[in-house]
Amino acid sequence: MHPRPRAAVAACAALALSAVLGGCGLITADTPANTLTVADYYTAEPGNTALTSILDTCGADTGVDVVREVMPRAQLVPKLLRDGAARTLPDLILSDNPDLPKLASTGALLPLDGRLDTDGFYDSVLAAGTYKGTLYGVAPGVNGLALFYDKDAFRKAGLEPPTDWKQLRAAARKLTQGHRYGLALSAVGTEEGSWQYEPFLWGAGADLDDLDSPRSVSALSYWTSLFADGSVSKSALSWQQSDVAEQFIGHHAAMMVNGSWQLAALDAVKGLDYGVVPLPGKVSGTAPVTPLGGETWAVPKGDKQDKAVELLDCVLGRDNMLRWASLRADVPADPAVAAKLVKRQPDLAPFLASVPGARSRTAELGTGYPTVSQALYTALQEAATGRRTPADALAAAQRAAATSDDN
Repeated sequence: MHPRPRAAVAACAALALSAVLGGCGLITADTPANTLTVADYYTAEPGNTALTSILDTCGADTGVDVVREVMPRAQLVPKLLRDGAARTLPDLILSDNPDLPKLASTGALLPLDGRLDTDGFYDSVLAAGTYKGTLYGVAPGVNGLALFYDKDAFRKAGLEPPTDWKQLRAAARKLTQGHRYGLALSAVGTEEGSWQYEPFLWGAGADLDDLDSPRSVSALSYWTSLFADGSVSKSALSWQQSDVAEQFIGHHAAMMVNGSWQLAALDAVKGLDYGVVPLPGKVSGTAPVTPLGGETWAVPKGDKQDKAVELLDCVLGRDNMLRWASLRADVPADPAVAAKLVKRQPDLAPFLASVPGARSRTAELGTGYPTVSQALYTALQEAATGRRTPADALAAAQRAAATSDDN
């Protein structure tokens, strides 16, 4: 029988760190033996409270105190990379899945193959936590992209939701009227822009390791045509996905490309009658290929690694997985749990359908992904603004990616 731990998880903001554990300071090599330290970037609700609650439950079940260090992602990743190199990582970390290869490349993470109960998990979910053939991270839930549409606008236009690129372009043109654009998406010059574009790239049969291939040029030519038609606002070049949602909620866009995490915000808008369908494939009948989003848990090597694995196994338990995914509008990593959740939240169905074929952004490129992503979103901006043709923009992107030290 485990000793009974304190019931509450201590959570501290990074900027408020002190050197003493009990004073909201933490994450040092000198934390008590019965304490596990956790680092994550869930500063926003409902994830922040939900994560504390689940860690609290699992801390009690496994007989440990859990102390969280919470900071914005932009601060967390550089800190973890420094700590990984110095072997001073906390006992458990939660990071965005594209960041995992960099962390694993430091050699500081514990291989998790055979250490956790991941039986039945989606292969795509496990692939997102794998680096060089070894499982280093596991996500309890994942997210992706789908097409949201304004039902009233579609009824008035006599349209059905598009199922292929040709229909998408035609619908976007027809629905562009007055102050309203047919389609909103994020083409911002960050990873967020690449993330939103990748379904078009992969949908055309192109790959991230060959950015200037004919198929890649075809994908970007189609994507820029949506701007050239006037169906997508040039402001999309600076929009984050939250901005895209605001355009849709304000009826300034009849369709938008966005993620499942927007569902709660949309449902809270009185009178907003919307639907969600899978992203259109290049041709009807083809399944979309979306990037796999979400965070993965990883366990650094150390004296407390076995206890940390035990805690993580609890976090990944099916009841906790359902709690987490329900609050976050994620698709649970276990298909059986996902099927249960979609009965409660039917709008998750398009996202659930995309998970089996979803791709990890780092599967092809590993630690080289961030460099390629930067080259890609730069090309998107150049092509959408007409500074370069799609072919020229992608040729420059490929050169930039090929000359990077990360490739």
